[in-house]
Amino acid sequence: MSSEALMEKPTSGKCRCRNQSWYLVLISFLLWFTLFYLYSSSITFGKKGDNFLGNNHTDFVESSESLHDVARQETGDSTDVTDVSGGDNMEEASNESEKEQKPMNFSVDGAENVDQVLVVDKDLEADNQTMAEENETESVEIFSGKENGDDQLSNEAVNTRDEDNKPFDPSSMEEVTKQKGTEGVSELPREENEDQPVDSFPIVKSRRERAKPSRGRNGNKPADSSPVTEKRIENVAVEIPRRQNVVRAKSDSSSCSGRYIYIHDLPRKFNEDLLDNCRSLSFWTDMCECASNLGLGATLPSNEKLYSRTGWFATNQFLLEVIFHNRMKQYKCLTKDPSVASAIYVPYYAGLDVGRYLWDPDGFMRDYDAVNLVKWLAARPEWKKMWGRDHFLVAGRINWDFRRDPKNESDWGNELLNFPESKNMTMLVIESSPWNNNDFAIPYPTYFHPSRDEDVFQWQNRMRRQKRRFLFSFAGARRPNLHESIRNEIIDQCLASRRKCRFLECDKSQKCHKPVYLMKLFQSSVFCLQPPGDSYTRRSIFDSILAGCIPVFFHPGSAYVQYIWHFPKDYTKYSVLIPANDVKSGNANIERILQRIPREKRVAMREEVIRLIPKVIYADPSSRLGTIEDAFDLTIKGVLDRVETVRNQMRDGQQVNSEFDEQESWKYFTFGKLGVHEWDPFFSSKLGKHGT
Repeated sequence: MSSEALMEKPTSGKCRCRNQSWYLVLISFLLWFTLFYLYSSSITFGKKGDNFLGNNHTDFVESSESLHDVARQETGDSTDVTDVSGGDNMEEASNESEKEQKPMNFSVDGAENVDQVLVVDKDLEADNQTMAEENETESVEIFSGKENGDDQLSNEAVNTRDEDNKPFDPSSMEEVTKQKGTEGVSELPREENEDQPVDSFPIVKSRRERAKPSRGRNGNKPADSSPVTEKRIENVAVEIPRRQNVVRAKSDSSSCSGRYIYIHDLPRKFNEDLLDNCRSLSFWTDMCECASNLGLGATLPSNEKLYSRTGWFATNQFLLEVIFHNRMKQYKCLTKDPSVASAIYVPYYAGLDVGRYLWDPDGFMRDYDAVNLVKWLAARPEWKKMWGRDHFLVAGRINWDFRRDPKNESDWGNELLNFPESKNMTMLVIESSPWNNNDFAIPYPTYFHPSRDEDVFQWQNRMRRQKRRFLFSFAGARRPNLHESIRNEIIDQCLASRRKCRFLECDKSQKCHKPVYLMKLFQSSVFCLQPPGDSYTRRSIFDSILAGCIPVFFHPGSAYVQYIWHFPKDYTKYSVLIPANDVKSGNANIERILQRIPREKRVAMREEVIRLIPKVIYADPSSRLGTIEDAFDLTIKGVLDRVETVRNQMRDGQQVNSEFDEQESWKYFTFGKLGVHEWDPFFSSKLGKHGT
């Protein structure tokens, strides 16, 4: 029957064109048209084709190779760029649209005109899923913003702020972790003018992943949902900087590679509360004044005959942990992500803590905060990564203040260095134990804390020109109650050589605690005698070096096996060693020994001492030196090298520090090997704290 016949009105008066079949045909046609439209849209956004955002800066890339291609097109040359890897099987979409559209540029706080390339997986709509599987296409979500960042970007892709609500700086991005499913991401380098480094970048999740709650390793929702600490998803938003930003990212990356440090956020009672209650820290000294100026103490009165114009403070020798903490806050490779840190700093003011109770017979109070600290650390997830072997702590007193005999509660000090947790950490003290392998000595703080390189250079040149009237000098007091001390013999020899030696007696007048007397003494001397006192080391060692005075030691435990990161291995280049036993027995005449040293040798030794000045000073924490490495910088290098050695030992299944007997730690750390050595008699007994 023809179509015309079907449309004619029948004789019965009922129209056959309005039967049920016709409705089915009409519905089928509309459904087919709808599916065809949706299929065309899927191809437009999932395959190569025209882009409604324009043809600039909106490439969709799949791997690090395609990202390099995009970067080369942007920069116009073949300069290498930061290696970035996205998710699996992400397809590259080219920009072939002939329409003139604005490029997809938007501004983020801390960066200018950074080109954004977003790579995202998107779940297909439920009613399109079957057709998408047949055609093996995948639609993606595209987040766009206006050129100057006026419009807020949509959804979670624009949430580029870290846990402290600081903006993300795309100009400093180094690289994204390449392995799928690994935790954390590579830390991003910090710009030189920033106070904190960037340690997060935007992660764009698929719709399905955004619908699921984030879970930790044990299936529980973590307290911190920062993208950096969450387990990585397959696809992330990556950003290709312009050419000049690429070069800066590479240089910053190399400067901080393997040097990132995370600072534990300890409860206030372990540091800040101690300073708030500074009047209880000492019975004899005003520690509130000492703790001023970020731990440097009060500014010294102007005295251009003894000091330079700026950078001089009345620094207390026991404030190192406060100074070090404030220097750490300025460290250029800090990170807020402990998973990418090479080392973890514990800002516990151990010396100030124990100093309150050193003369208290109650050992419980001396140990109270130290016990709570190690418990707090051991409960942290950062601890379990290497069981504390990547942690380090600065204690501003000698090691004997933290090594009380566990069997004698009334003995001196607390047990901080004896705890099992502490033995895993790197403990930095102003004097270490030659027979233990977990504490390392770093310099005492001096009075000089420069804020510019030029201040250091000017001071060094001044010490080179300094006229020195005396052959040698000594600042100290007798030790009548210590039979093994050689202080009495040294003072007697100095007094017998008044024309060659100058003696500053540390009596009740407290002259030895006043920089004006000490610096005047050391600057007028060629050699400065540094015998052991209550322990091997003394602050006077570093004050004399600061003054360009050649130190004379009587025990290798006073310097050579102590400051292995700061002093040259060849001690003869900068110092003189006269065995204490020879002085005690009367076989060594100090004046004659020093006079026999040729003038040329003295000049060379003094020059070496002056070169040591930057290595034994701590720069002003409120500033940062340029090219000079001070005592802080060398300490950080030493810690990072030690932690890396331990990390490699653990990775290889070795027992840490198993290659030497702990009793010979001094020998291994100083020389890197064991065996018979000329200094063995000096360290024959663990009871010989005073060197004889």
